[in-house]
Amino acid sequence: LQLWDLERPEKPLVDVKAHTSIVNAIDGAGGQRSGYGPPELVTAGRDGCVRVWDVRQKDAPVAVFEPSEGVKARDCWSVAFGNSFNDEERCVLAGYDNGDVKMFDLRTGTVRAEHNVKNGVCGVEFDRREIAMNKFVVTCLESAFTTFDARTYHPQKGFSSVTEKVPVSATVWGAKHLPQNREVSMVLGGDGTLMLYKYQYPDQRVVKDKDGVKMGAAGTMNLLNSKNVSTQPISSWDWSPDKEGLAVCGSFDQTVRVVIVTRLNKV
Repeated sequence: LQLWDLERPEKPLVDVKAHTSIVNAIDGAGGQRSGYGPPELVTAGRDGCVRVWDVRQKDAPVAVFEPSEGVKARDCWSVAFGNSFNDEERCVLAGYDNGDVKMFDLRTGTVRAEHNVKNGVCGVEFDRREIAMNKFVVTCLESAFTTFDARTYHPQKGFSSVTEKVPVSATVWGAKHLPQNREVSMVLGGDGTLMLYKYQYPDQRVVKDKDGVKMGAAGTMNLLNSKNVSTQPISSWDWSPDKEGLAVCGSFDQTVRVVIVTRLNKV
């Protein structure tokens, strides 16, 4: 794991051995941009470990979530920060190759929630990092992604969710929420297709089960538009925080594309 200052590229500010094998994913949160909590990075590795790093502490992670002794390590493919709405609260989502999705609570150092989506998890993302968690998306192998309502947790059933099959037969590499509208997200297809979806909330977000215990109610994901831009998977995407609809994406054809999505103010 290396952290570089682009104005002083002579050597990295941080240079540590983060994992025993390949680092599959990284995410960052905190510091001056969001205004809540310390500036931290989280990494996911093939060794099955999730490690959280404070960029001010260069030699060791501040939190480690790893497989229990004697348990086979599953390849951790994706991580994301969220629920960072004050200086104490922060969570990490982690997705694994066997379909496990785990939510780690950094305040308590425990597993806050756990689900299995029955397919390898290629991407995870909260709709906003810096708010009390509202919903998050998990993208998978075999043309599917699942949206979880994160406002209400049922002690037996966990978070409610809805799974959407995309209109292409390919891996779904990720879902990236629009900064200006958290209900709109770009879903990245393994065949080079970009798919724009909008989340529709249900009439009631909280219902009660037969025992009177509150549980969440998931909404629906509606496809707004799609376009194929490459013959290879779209593996990364970043929206502009300043210009609504402006984005950049990377794909396996070794091409970086600048994309404009129009009429987003109408959806």
